[in-house]
Amino acid sequence: MLERKQHLKNKAKSKDKKRKNKGKRALIVVAVLLLLGTGGYIFRKELSVMAFDLFLSGQVEKKLEKSYAPVEEQEPQQVPVEEKFKPFSMLLLGVDQRDNEPARSDTMIYAVVRPEESRVLLVSIPRDTYTEIVGRGKEDKINHAYAFGGAKMAKDTVTGLLDHPVDYYAAINFHGLRDIVDALGGVELPITKDIVNKQKDHEKFTIKANKPLYNGQEALNYVRYREDSDFNRTGRHQIFLNAIVNRMMKLDQVSKIPELMDMMGENFKTDMMPSYIIDLSKQVLLGDSPTIKGFTIMGEGFRKNGVYYDSVDKEDLEYAKQMIDSWSNPDTKPEDLLTPESRDQQDSTATTKE
Repeated sequence: MLERKQHLKNKAKSKDKKRKNKGKRALIVVAVLLLLGTGGYIFRKELSVMAFDLFLSGQVEKKLEKSYAPVEEQEPQQVPVEEKFKPFSMLLLGVDQRDNEPARSDTMIYAVVRPEESRVLLVSIPRDTYTEIVGRGKEDKINHAYAFGGAKMAKDTVTGLLDHPVDYYAAINFHGLRDIVDALGGVELPITKDIVNKQKDHEKFTIKANKPLYNGQEALNYVRYREDSDFNRTGRHQIFLNAIVNRMMKLDQVSKIPELMDMMGENFKTDMMPSYIIDLSKQVLLGDSPTIKGFTIMGEGFRKNGVYYDSVDKEDLEYAKQMIDSWSNPDTKPEDLLTPESRDQQDSTATTKE
């Protein structure tokens, strides 16, 4: 009898303890909701970084290790703390590989990133640009560098063309691009007229105009379409990158990051160390929405032995180099950065004086 009374007493204490614990948990939940509801808007970036640090950074770093692919003879590049958020350059490669064909860099963009200010300069190099393929000992289309010698030859060739080093590269297969867009629920694209790909030797497709969002396959077709010209195509690449960034910032869902990393998998390769990517990602979360400036190095088409090439416009090339100088210098103030618009203003001033 005494044992039964003690058992009931202990049971009552246990229930009371559980009620108290539930009460504490409820208070914590209410406090978090209040934080998110009132101060959450003000501190939403800090909360995102905190959530990323607590729950996701370990997962993401592990997934990124699968994509880490340094070029030949390259040692791991540990970035000193004092230099982590200084400007750096990256060669962005959109890789197109079809059945029984070598992979070629269908997209080549030299990017200068200024992490502290969330600013990015994108200098697009048309795929048919005629230049020396460094390490090959011949001149050819610049996009053949990747097919001949992978990321290293692509980096060396772009360095030779622009007279500026390439700190890192990032290559993504078009299949990965399509999956990422679908995972984000689509992207907004400024298509005001139906795009119809109908040339004899090209894949046939139609992209309808004025849709609120475009899926992965439509976005892929958008960046690959080049029946109007290769220069317009490089402009679409920059528009697409802007659309991806804007979509990610609008969703503001840190929890999607591991899923996106899984999708990239073998479709994404870079020589930037995973820990550095994570540091940069947190800086982006804390910073302002990225400001992206795009510039395309134009050229004039010609044929050699029946093959089409683009002869680079020397004035465009020279201005691209000046912009890269400006953006790469950590001492350049944001208001003093050279931009594509700066050149337009210079041309307008010169015309007025004449």
